[in-house]
Formats: sequence, structure tokens, C-alpha cells
Amino acid sequence: MKKVLKWIGIVLGSVVALLVAAAAVLYVLGSTRLNKTYDLQPQAIAIPTGEAAIARGRHLDEALTFCQECHGQQLEGDIFEDEPMIAAFYAPNLTSGQGGLGASYSDANYVSAIRHGVDPQGRGLLIMHSDVYQNLSRQDLGALIAYLKSAPPVDNELPDPKIMPLGRILVALGVFDSESLPLIPAEKIDHQASFVEMPPQDATAEYGAYLMSITLCHMCHGPELAGGPALEPGMPSGTNLTPSGELGDWSEADFIHTMRTGVTPHGHKLDPDFMPWDAYAKLTDTELSSLWLYLQSLPAVSGTE
Repeated sequence: MKKVLKWIGIVLGSVVALLVAAAAVLYVLGSTRLNKTYDLQPQAIAIPTGEAAIARGRHLDEALTFCQECHGQQLEGDIFEDEPMIAAFYAPNLTSGQGGLGASYSDANYVSAIRHGVDPQGRGLLIMHSDVYQNLSRQDLGALIAYLKSAPPVDNELPDPKIMPLGRILVALGVFDSESLPLIPAEKIDHQASFVEMPPQDATAEYGAYLMSITLCHMCHGPELAGGPALEPGMPSGTNLTPSGELGDWSEADFIHTMRTGVTPHGHKLDPDFMPWDAYAKLTDTELSSLWLYLQSLPAVSGTE
């Protein structure tokens, strides 16, 4: 009996030792991933200062890129997620107030952060939609930066993100990553890519494709816009937006009315917490028509209805 207990103890001890070793390796891998730096030479762009450019930047933010969704209504920064045993993620203060990045960011820093997902020290930013914002044209990126620089200063000091040991292990395992929302988007971005050319701002499918590329629609509706799984428990799945989905029997007027009111042609009320129609309601008629034409040009893909 004593020999049996001895061997059981040896086996259990070995298992514990292996688990500790595995955890140590994963901790190092997670830390290495978080601390990776990127040697960037971002393409210089002109940042306009006129009222029209700032208004365009504000429109992009409020109706398409949604900076305020994470960084607060005044861009003052906010807590994104805080799990004491795992990690604390903060969306930083973007204004020039106390604790804000606007007081120290150069134009090149803004380009690196928005287009490349990289901070001034060369580290990849966490949960930053730069893989989407890289699709901004040179003109629209300049306008968005002009708007951010014009934001009134708000004093709000936030701590740096914290990743606990367990969180670093989960980082190594890719637990925080999804296809639509990578933890460190700089890992996915082609940092040598040229700026896209923005089509004329007319009611065309081509302009609609550009607008769709700078929204976060693919997060919920999937890479082909054919629907996607719920991002979190309690959230609805993303609707199929291709011609084979719910929009298949809609008209352009139906689409625009839904985006303006949050009510579908069949009387279903969209929940703005899941589908931000109240933000898309700020799009112009030309922009909504362009998005409609683009969605109608997609191949009909069977997906989530």
C-alpha cells in the first residue's frame, strides 16, 4: 500500500511540475507577444486645419469609425474591461487635457496609432481597430486626426493596461482574440500597404464598398456580411446582409428608413446596444444609398438569417 501511495505521489508531483512548467512557458510567450515592438516609418500625411475637414472627421467618428464608443463621448477615455485576476484594459483619454494623449502626440504618432495600431514606443496597441482603420483614405485619416486634435481638453488620468500572469497565459493561448477583434491588430496589418484611394463621394456601390470597409459592420455580420455568431453571451447573432438574407425583399427606401428610425419594414425594432442604427442615422442620404448599392452587389451567400 505504501508503494502504491508513493507512486501516486510521484505521478501527481510530476503532473503538477509539468503544469507549472507549461504555465511558465505560456507566461513567457504571452509576455513576448505583448512586448513585441514594430519598427515603423509611417507615411507622412498632411493634417488639415479647416472647419470642413474637422467636420468631416467628426462625421467619420460619429457615424462610421465610432472612436467615442470606446474612448467616451468626449474622448476622455474609459474603462474597457476590468477583471482583477486577469486583465484591465483602458481606452485612453484622446484629448489634450491632463492624462490625455493629445497633449503629447505628434501627427506621426496619430498615424501610427490609428493606421498601424502601434504606440509611440513601438508596441502594439490592445483592442484597437487599426485593421479596419487602415482602410481609411489619406484624406479621411487626415480629417479624423484633425477632429481628434480639435477635441476640447478633458482632465482624466487613466492607468496603463494591466495584464496579470493568468492574463498573459491566456494571451499566449489566444483566448482574447477573435477573427473580427484581434487583441493586437498590429500583428495582422500589412504595415507596408499604400493608402487606399477614396472613390468620388457619389451614390455608387464603389463608394459604398469604401464606407463599409471603414465601419465595424464585419465584427457582427461576418467577413462576407453573411451573418456571424454572437460576440458575447446574451448578444444576438449578426444578420445576413447579402441578397439571400433579410434584406433580400427590402427596397432602398426600406433600408434608409430602417437606418433612420431603427424599425425594419416588418416592424422589428433594432436594439441600438447591438445594432447602432442611431449612429448610422447620421449618415447622409448619399452614403446610405451607396451602402445599399454595395450590399445589393454582394453575392448571395447562405448564412445566418
